[in-house]
Amino acid sequence: MPPRPMIGYDHVTKNFGLLKAVDDVSLDIAEGEFVAIVGGSGSGKTTLLRLANRLIEADGGSITVEGEDVRSVDPVALRRRIGYVFQSGGLFPHLSVADNIGITPKLLGEPAGAITTRVDELLELVQLDRGAHRDRLPEALSGGQRQRVGVARALAAKPRIVLMDEPFGALDPLTRDALGDDYRSLHRSLGLTTVMITHDMTEAILLADRIAVMRAGQLLAQGTPAELSKSSDSYVLELLRTPRRQVERLNALLPQSGAA
Repeated sequence: MPPRPMIGYDHVTKNFGLLKAVDDVSLDIAEGEFVAIVGGSGSGKTTLLRLANRLIEADGGSITVEGEDVRSVDPVALRRRIGYVFQSGGLFPHLSVADNIGITPKLLGEPAGAITTRVDELLELVQLDRGAHRDRLPEALSGGQRQRVGVARALAAKPRIVLMDEPFGALDPLTRDALGDDYRSLHRSLGLTTVMITHDMTEAILLADRIAVMRAGQLLAQGTPAELSKSSDSYVLELLRTPRRQVERLNALLPQSGAA
């Protein structure tokens, strides 16, 4: 018998009026897996993510987290068990870096000393200097630093699951690349289960173990990049062709390494 998934979607639907945002989607995410959900605007990928921690409620089907039906869990308690990284960091502007990171442990009633220690551990984990950053307000940080604080805050209550909604999309390419690699290392070292929403197939291929492709609320395909390349769906193949075309264009424009 296969192990139960960390997150399981079983024939899930979600409608907004006449729009079927999520249309009969079934998807299992295993413990320790990094899954990217890819699709264009309006494909339903962010809706699917937010259904897992009950930021919105499903209309049909069932969703389990760590084997429990999410409808049987208090939504606030559920969200405190699951890390969530927003697109632009989603930090509270009036709170310092330390207070932003420590907010969930504080709400959970952890003692102040333990929270201070945890904040310092997390700043080190996301490679931000404690002395330079812990008392700053978000407005004094760069975009990359804000996202690092966002990741630290998501990890503050030691969740086993982290949901990420276009976490690196607003960053410049160098920062995006570095932060993606750093998060992938954290995912491995902490044994996390990560679900990341992205519209960027290159990012999905580089970071994720498995990719789920959505379009118009439906799950078109799922698998490793190699498995997806065998898909018969024209939209899936077109998404996979984009990174290849970029590489070909770059190779044509850039001199080959080692060339004079």
